[in-house]
Amino acid sequence: MKALKLSSRPAVPREVQASFLLWLAAVGAGILETIVRILYSLSGGSDSANGLVVRVIVYAVVIYIAAQMRLGKRWARIALAVVLGGIGTLSLVIDPISWLAGGNSLGEVFTQADLLFVFVAPVRAVHLAAVVAALVFMFSPAANTYFRATGSGTRRTSG
Repeated sequence: MKALKLSSRPAVPREVQASFLLWLAAVGAGILETIVRILYSLSGGSDSANGLVVRVIVYAVVIYIAAQMRLGKRWARIALAVVLGGIGTLSLVIDPISWLAGGNSLGEVFTQADLLFVFVAPVRAVHLAAVVAALVFMFSPAANTYFRATGSGTRRTSG
């Protein structure tokens, strides 16, 4: 496996490792939210667990891309930033923004909260925080240096 082979690559900086672990935490939060939605739906709740197959595929792809980012692949860092940092974050906040844009107030959040909200809201907050923190670490100065060194397009071999 490529990730286990010895090479002349620089060591993975703590910031890149932290970003990788935070992407995994975001996936974990997404999986937990999916499980909560499935259980809620099975218990007779009005929420459906539509898109389960899509979610599983997305989570698997995110784990793969995050692993590639950890290896110093620039394309993976850009993909995580654009697709998950941008579009993924939008998918996490679009419902609350739409709800507020519909004339609802923040005070109504708690008076209208149901059991699904009580379980999903904290998980989604952790998910969002993990994504934002992963992005920050992924573009830190140490990470930038690492990606420049590993993604130059030329392969140096020792020997």
